[in-house]
Amino acid sequence: MNIEYVQVNGTDIAVVSGDQAEIGTSQAALELAMTVKYEAGTERVAIDKEALGEDFFILSTGVAGEILQKFVNYHVKAAVFGDYSRYTSKPLRDFIHESNKGRHFFFAATREEALERLSQTN
Repeated sequence: MNIEYVQVNGTDIAVVSGDQAEIGTSQAALELAMTVKYEAGTERVAIDKEALGEDFFILSTGVAGEILQKFVNYHVKAAVFGDYSRYTSKPLRDFIHESNKGRHFFFAATREEALERLSQTN
């Protein structure tokens, strides 16, 4: 997993990328939240969807809810960016739609969109 720190519109944001699933459990999400919050001093993280385990996108596993809850509990705003077009599950599409209405955890098509939105949330 690679963590890069960027500043967008005066806001520090951690960007997580990787070509393998490394954030597949609530414990991994907690460790990431603590890393960006206490080591980097930011409360915002953009995560490449490739860094998430595939179970995240199968809502019946409960992984997405557990990961989302860790970020919310520890006051870390997160955006997941990537292409979701291959997912046809109505519950997943509804989850993405509802998450995008909020300000703490949302989905974006591109890294740039995720960074811009994270820089605008309070």
